[in-house]
Amino acid sequence: MSQNANYGADQIQVLEGLEAVQKRPAMYIGSTDDRGLHHLVYEVVDNSIDEALAGHCDTIEVTLHEDSSVSVSDDGRGIPVDMHSEYDRPALEVIMTVLHAGGKFDNKSYQVSGGLHGVGVSVVNALSQWLDVEVKRDGYVYEHGFDHGEPKGDLRELRPMDEGEETGTTIQFWPDTEIFETTTYDFSTLETRLRELAFLNPGVEIALIDEREDAETRFQYEGGIREFVAYLNETRTPLHEEIVYLDGTEDDIQVEIALHATDGVQGSIHAFANNINTREGGTHMTGFKTALTRVINEYAASHGMGTDLDGNLTGEDIREGLTGVLSIKHPDPQFEGQTKTKLGNSEVRGIVEGLIHEQFTAYLEEHPDTAEAIVGKAVEAAKARLAAKKAEELTRRKSALGSSSLPGKLADCQSRDPELSEIFIVEGDSAGGSAKQARNPEFQAILPLFGKVLNAEKHRLDKVLENEKIRDLITALGTGIGDEFDIDDTRYHKIIIMSDADVDGAHIRTLYLTFLYRQMPELLENGYVYAAQPPLYRVRHNGETYDVMTEAEREQIIEEVCDGSPDQVQRFKGLGEMNPQQLWETTMNPESRILKRITVEDAAAADKMFSVLMGDAVAPRKEFIKEHSDDAEWVDI
Repeated sequence: MSQNANYGADQIQVLEGLEAVQKRPAMYIGSTDDRGLHHLVYEVVDNSIDEALAGHCDTIEVTLHEDSSVSVSDDGRGIPVDMHSEYDRPALEVIMTVLHAGGKFDNKSYQVSGGLHGVGVSVVNALSQWLDVEVKRDGYVYEHGFDHGEPKGDLRELRPMDEGEETGTTIQFWPDTEIFETTTYDFSTLETRLRELAFLNPGVEIALIDEREDAETRFQYEGGIREFVAYLNETRTPLHEEIVYLDGTEDDIQVEIALHATDGVQGSIHAFANNINTREGGTHMTGFKTALTRVINEYAASHGMGTDLDGNLTGEDIREGLTGVLSIKHPDPQFEGQTKTKLGNSEVRGIVEGLIHEQFTAYLEEHPDTAEAIVGKAVEAAKARLAAKKAEELTRRKSALGSSSLPGKLADCQSRDPELSEIFIVEGDSAGGSAKQARNPEFQAILPLFGKVLNAEKHRLDKVLENEKIRDLITALGTGIGDEFDIDDTRYHKIIIMSDADVDGAHIRTLYLTFLYRQMPELLENGYVYAAQPPLYRVRHNGETYDVMTEAEREQIIEEVCDGSPDQVQRFKGLGEMNPQQLWETTMNPESRILKRITVEDAAAADKMFSVLMGDAVAPRKEFIKEHSDDAEWVDI
């Protein structure tokens, strides 16, 4: 045991106020990459949404400025500016500088709030180089500035409000460049979240304005979550015309449910609590699934449907092809963890179950054609499930590490520690052979899979599992599939899809990602799935090597580094054309490679995207390609 006379009470450091946020920002916003950067905007917008929930705000505007700042404006009541009795400072200053200060703790100012368990605008202030607040209320316009979280000067009264001028708050902030890895906001990322908020809060107008690109989009949906479901189903074929809508309030807990069955094989149920996307579910989702399964089975039994099945319809049978949005508004939500992705209020389950059992049972009896479409689809899914059971036997592993059960083409790694192990899913035998020579066998495994696999968006699991490449992939990963899936059996914590930087390579990568998203989403949720990004060009000059992804990057290197005269410019047409040394240096070496982690930040947006890219509808896919063609400049067309 070591002795350290210098370790005592004086060495215990206490971080006061916002200093703790600045020292450990990831504890409050999850990360300091682009996800954390965008989280700052969400925190400010959530305050405006809370004003809307309280009935005091109709319009919210988010503006991306050319100087890397963001401003959020609303026409709510305005942050209070009178003196706070305990702190002897204006309430606005307290809210901006004291953690967990706000008006959401007693249900008096806000009956429902999504921000109560969040980190609040004080954290945004702490992580900004500069933040400026303008408040319009009590007949005057006020302003206060903050430097790295600290007030600069006092609250200033700028002028009297003009006649007819609305109350409200505008917060503009400049993220701290010494804290964040990037300060460049992505329009489409913000657009997705703001659209979602507009669906969940019918009537509220939310605008996103990008002064950098002179772009603007506005969302306002009077139909609420019914329009949300219609939006998610734009590329799918519904089995019944009317969207099922159920709603009710009990003990001040509001519940809304919208459902629409489609002829697809993928279910799409999304749950929200106080506007927060509860990706991990919770008591509201448990109540929803339990009641839905019970009601459908009761209807099937009483109407003689599915009598040739062995047993009841399962929840998965019923949810196949079903698109739904569940939204609750709770005056005192209890979320599990800071990430707020799982609701924990025990009373919510019974309330949701009771509402569905009462209202959905009545709805099915009153709409027999819709009932027959929904229940008939579930019966069809059950028959396919029984067929898939037989196919699953082909992929079941005999043991967690037994090499006898692994695919013959797999060159496994020596490590048996999943946290240290990674597997490259490589397109083509020639690239696979090169990768086997290039790899570090201690922790890198190679699985060559030639050609395109079945589109998991359009086919049920039993058909997908008839594909040998998919069976090899499942067996190599070790997780099993369907009812046998177990994330703890994953043999690799880095699953890297490595395909050519061309259109065919992008298509193959998307096919594998579609399969993983639809059948093994836990792998993406745990951050295990990556896409390798091999370079298109290699430029050599004066003994230095530069690997670049695009023609624009190549030209920039040639002009700025090589002074217009490079020693050599090499174009990689495919992984198979790289020798093992080049493949290692450019794509496989952990010290120099570029990997893109594939995450599911917003399940609803991801679900919509896979339906657009891989579904049957052609028109939405063409529109998407037109709109985003400039974003894919690294793809060799």
